[in-house]
Amino acid sequence: MTKVQGDQIILGPDEGRHYSLGTMRAVFKADEEETGSTYSTSEWWLEPQSEGPPAHSHAANDDIFYVIEGNARVLVGEIWADAPKGSFVRVPAGVTHSFKNESDAPMGLLNIYIPGGFERDMAGIVEYFSTQVPSD
Repeated sequence: MTKVQGDQIILGPDEGRHYSLGTMRAVFKADEEETGSTYSTSEWWLEPQSEGPPAHSHAANDDIFYVIEGNARVLVGEIWADAPKGSFVRVPAGVTHSFKNESDAPMGLLNIYIPGGFERDMAGIVEYFSTQVPSD
């Protein structure tokens, strides 16, 4: 990680804090320590034909997703929608959401979590995914 003039951050491709979650991986680019808890920024990468997180909501946090690679399938509320590369998705606090990759190519999402602190949950999320049995 390269820091420039105090709070400024410059990261190269694939730099950041990595978390392995089976067929999904996360790379945290900036979190509460660097942003004063105002937001967390991460990338979420899914292998072809793989599920993302179970449907869930955050009581006090908005999620913003931007599809940076491939084609995502996103759940917002009760609606599943296709989200190709370049798509933007805003999920307000309290709204159920998830994502998955139903395509034959890798898929990546940029996530901004407002306010920050999402990284505090990553140890439990990694543990959850380590106990899941892959389905055929």
